[in-house]
Amino acid sequence: MRKLTLTNHVQSDTTVLENEFIDHYMAEANGEYVKVYLILLRHLNEPSGTLTISKIADLLDITEKDVIRALNYWKKKGLLDYDMPVDGETPAIPAQPRMTEEPSAPEPAAPSIQPAPTTTDVSSIEQYRSRKEFKELLFVAEQYLGKTLSHSDVESITYFYETLHMSADLIEYLIEYCVENGHTSMHYIQKVALSWCERHIKTVSEAKASSMAYNKNCYSILGAFGIKGRAPAPSEMEYIKRWTSEYGFSLDLILNACARTMNAIHQPSFDYTESILKKWLEQSVKNIQDIETLDAGFIREKERREKELQRKSAAKITPAPTKFNNFENRSYDMSDLERKLLQQ
Repeated sequence: MRKLTLTNHVQSDTTVLENEFIDHYMAEANGEYVKVYLILLRHLNEPSGTLTISKIADLLDITEKDVIRALNYWKKKGLLDYDMPVDGETPAIPAQPRMTEEPSAPEPAAPSIQPAPTTTDVSSIEQYRSRKEFKELLFVAEQYLGKTLSHSDVESITYFYETLHMSADLIEYLIEYCVENGHTSMHYIQKVALSWCERHIKTVSEAKASSMAYNKNCYSILGAFGIKGRAPAPSEMEYIKRWTSEYGFSLDLILNACARTMNAIHQPSFDYTESILKKWLEQSVKNIQDIETLDAGFIREKERREKELQRKSAAKITPAPTKFNNFENRSYDMSDLERKLLQQ
């Protein structure tokens, strides 16, 4: 378990916050980050106290990963330092970071922690990036992935950082997002990164909003098929991703195709819906009005074909020869017949 061992040398009933923090750091920081910082200061007033990351998460009603992001944020701002020493045979897991106040400070300063090296080979990191921020990012990536990064893993993260110009915070959330959805493959993570880049997602907040919208789409599509109480299967996710990202269809168009699928075959079928959407893609359908125009044209064409078929069928109808009509028609003089009858 991650632990923060706290020590302090001032009175225990007061938490002091420097004006410089309020004037220069608080306004631009995420509210959750500020809360984490304040909690750390509060527990500095407990001599030799112990504070776990999970306890911080419980106190603030946030996730442990939110706490880790906050710690990383303040470290990058230079207000926080921490030490993640290795623990026996599990160097990838941070154990007992020690936070201490600067002894010469008259008031509690920002928590001070001494960082330990990451488990990735330092020379492997430096050949890509010597920045402290990047090496910290590699360390965080190892925590989420639960393994020591390979050479290709480091290359992929370097690609996100230097070529795609993703911020360290965004890359961190990218890895967290993929891991939480059951994907630890760097190949999959790279596909998501490229997708975000194509959609011009530059910040964590934009990525979260996009993820929420994507999840909403998934469950809406399952609901249109009458599927409740489960997440989309991997194969279903591939269909949904193709419809929304590759084909670029809006949710209302996809739901319309799902409804047509259910009306046509009376059971959910991603493959049948795929055939509908693929045809719409070929016909350059962009909105519901385009579908209505296609439907109207289809109805008119159907009526025209039916009338044409009826006309051709009527023209082909001729009486078949029988023993009753297989003789020549005769003509009669009705006046002559009447005269003959009167003479009888």
